[in-house]
Amino acid sequence: MAKPIYARAVADRLSLREGRLRIKMDGEELTAQETALYDRQIRVWGVDAQKRLSKAQILVSGLNGTSVEFCKNIVLAGVGSLTLMDDRLVTEDALQANFLIPRDETVYSGRSLSELCCESLRDFNPMVRVLAEKGDLAQCEMEFFDKFDVVVVTGCSLKTKIEINEKCRKRAKRIAFYAIECRDSCGEIFVDLQNYTYAQKKSDGTAECHLSYLSLEDAILIPWRNLPRKVSKLYFAMRVIEKFELSEGRNPGELSNCDLPAVLKLRKELCDAQSLNESHVPETLLERILVAGPMLYPPVCPILGGILGQEVIKAISGKGDPLKNFFYFDAADGKGVVEDISNPSSI
Repeated sequence: MAKPIYARAVADRLSLREGRLRIKMDGEELTAQETALYDRQIRVWGVDAQKRLSKAQILVSGLNGTSVEFCKNIVLAGVGSLTLMDDRLVTEDALQANFLIPRDETVYSGRSLSELCCESLRDFNPMVRVLAEKGDLAQCEMEFFDKFDVVVVTGCSLKTKIEINEKCRKRAKRIAFYAIECRDSCGEIFVDLQNYTYAQKKSDGTAECHLSYLSLEDAILIPWRNLPRKVSKLYFAMRVIEKFELSEGRNPGELSNCDLPAVLKLRKELCDAQSLNESHVPETLLERILVAGPMLYPPVCPILGGILGQEVIKAISGKGDPLKNFFYFDAADGKGVVEDISNPSSI
């Protein structure tokens, strides 16, 4: 795989030999190399924000078209380290959506997604430590999470997302948790920053703001009848699909149009139990997700990965209003919608 032009430019600007490209970012001050490399973004969000980024430790579990877009963005932003977890081997579906995988079968054959993506990402910014970690994140000990400031998961079951979210919440330090999914041309991002404080710009300066987030489990347990009137139809559709996959023991995306009758039956049961009209979960939307199965819609991946990268940068830097707590995008109408699914007392 050819080294990206960006990486060559970085090496030229820093005047470093190949063996000296790994630079530690543990100090309180930005080095001259960091200042030169990140000059443009420092002008946007300031030196303090870049310092925080340079010390941030990010973990991504699950590598697909959406999460690799996020990884690329966060590496270019200059985080301290990025750890990847995905022991799966390359498939035809992965090749279609994951631009970090070399197209040469002799290179990727028999190697895990985390290994391949790790090598490619190092070329984008040699000042960021990119590591591959083996294993299943859901099975990791609680202490494993202490190494990270941000945990991002994708491509796993709702049950696994909830378990990982709870592990993040039980640690002594605050660990930001994000879950991101792309289904056909639709996407969902969930954010849990727990109790979060940030600086909000005002006309007369800045003000300190506080937000309280629900866990994923608590958020989706809020009765549908208690939600705002115009909640995105994607919110309800994702809950129906997740419930179906969980009840059938399916992995995310292991779906087909043959499942439509069973999914519609489940939709009716859930809507009846939640006192919600079935029109809030359109059959056409459910059918689109089922027909797509595990396939991702490539043009949507960079949109979701860009939004997630922006949100993680805001959470680390403490600057800018963070997303609370669900984001939805549908290429059918080209709209991105933020939904605050919270208890009234936490809004």
